[in-house]
Amino acid sequence: MAMCLLGPGASLAAPFVPKQDDEVVERLPLRLGSANERRQQRQAVERLRREPAQLPLALQLARDAVSRARSLGDPRELGQAQAVLSPWWGLADPPPPVRLIRATVLQSQHAFEPALKDLDALLAEGSGATLPLQAQAELTRASVLQVQGRWREAADACARLASPRYASLGDAVQLPAQVCRLELLSLQGQAKEAARGMDSLVRERRGAASSSWLTLVRAEMAERRGDPSAGALFRDAVQQSTPADGVTEVYPLAAYADWLIAHGRAGEAVALLVNRQDADALLLRLAIAWRATGDARAATAIQTLSDRFEAAALRGDVSHGREQARFLLDLKDDPVAALGFAQSNWASQKEPADTLLVLRAAIKAGRTESAEPVWQWVRERGLEDVRFPSRPLGQAQSAGGAR
Repeated sequence: MAMCLLGPGASLAAPFVPKQDDEVVERLPLRLGSANERRQQRQAVERLRREPAQLPLALQLARDAVSRARSLGDPRELGQAQAVLSPWWGLADPPPPVRLIRATVLQSQHAFEPALKDLDALLAEGSGATLPLQAQAELTRASVLQVQGRWREAADACARLASPRYASLGDAVQLPAQVCRLELLSLQGQAKEAARGMDSLVRERRGAASSSWLTLVRAEMAERRGDPSAGALFRDAVQQSTPADGVTEVYPLAAYADWLIAHGRAGEAVALLVNRQDADALLLRLAIAWRATGDARAATAIQTLSDRFEAAALRGDVSHGREQARFLLDLKDDPVAALGFAQSNWASQKEPADTLLVLRAAIKAGRTESAEPVWQWVRERGLEDVRFPSRPLGQAQSAGGAR
């Protein structure tokens, strides 16, 4: 499957040999934290190397690595998390905290079913997991189910989080449970009701408006409705997710860049991303913005992305389906190949952005009939998104009406 990602007729790249000693081979990703914090991390890694069975230390290092992966968009950090937990990683019944991190890493790698298996085990009676850990497992499980388009099951998970069982954990659980419920409502044809509920939630919860993840959810809900407030919310989410060291998390940056590009503000997207070329998702959007502004740097970025996707395929990393499809569609002008990647990605991941990619690629490739299963899925679930293109008239008639 990994080899298929290279595409028909692709050949393996020849090894790269620098021509001189000072030639740059690769620029390593940004690193979080102060010099003192990074020194402490190196010391902790060295302690674990000497005493690899120190579970508390291994757990902390693994959590730190997962946090860096989310902030930097660097999949190697997920490998670091797995490495420090290697004595327990392959166990059928690892300690509950290890199982939770394993599920989180698997989720990030788009291995959704193995992740759900671990999460289900944590939530089973007699698992030995603490109540806070089970709450986190339930939240993670709801997230995985939502990504897969299994919205009813995700809503059930959110309802359990809002139940008296987790009441003692306070807003740390109750707030995400309510946001989860409202976001799922917004995806299922009740966008206005969900928006009103979210506004009330922000007014009632002190400090909620300054939460980057909540602001991002509100921004995405507004974007799907075509609400012009989405831009300001995306900007706020970026600001709120930028810590003192200035390294903003990848996802808010990518979301805001997408909004800027879609609204004809590619120059602002360039300014937002020009110093974050380390993350593939951000370099992809930067290349699209450079191309839109006629910047010659787009060509170099496109080649770099091509090399990175090929390297990912050789590693067996199949978690970049969405990015690969958009790369082929918006930068390589190959909608037929883009459609293949978009459909493969949509088979397991059905977020609005994944759905949008299939529809765009099908129309641009002139293969609108291939998107009919996606249109049918949209109709059945009541998903509304102003970004979705209109269905071609002939297809709408043959399907029994417009969406």
